[in-house]
Amino acid sequence: MMLIHFELLGAGLFCLGVYGVLARRSGVMILMAVELMLNAVNVNLVAFAAFRDIPTATGQVIAIFVITIAAAEVALALAIIMRLFRSRGSVNVDQIDLMGG
Repeated sequence: MMLIHFELLGAGLFCLGVYGVLARRSGVMILMAVELMLNAVNVNLVAFAAFRDIPTATGQVIAIFVITIAAAEVALALAIIMRLFRSRGSVNVDQIDLMGG
C-alpha cells in the first residue's frame, strides 16, 4: 500500500467525524465523533512515520500522546455529560444552557 491510501483513509475518517460533530445533538455521539477525528489524526501520524526514510518512532510516540489526551478528554467530558443528565434529564446539546455565563 502507498501513503496516499492511508491519507485517504485518514481524510475519510476525519470528514465522518466532522459530520458527526456538526449533525448530532447528543453529547455522547459528539464525543464519539471527536474520537473518530482523533483516530484519523493517529492514522496519518503513524502512516507518515512509517513512510519516512529515517527510522525513528516520532509518529508513534505522538500518536500515543494523542491517545492519552483523548482518554482524558473522554473521561472528563463523560463526567460532565453524566452530571448534566442527572440535573436536566437529557444530553441534548441544544437544551444545555446551564454552563452559560
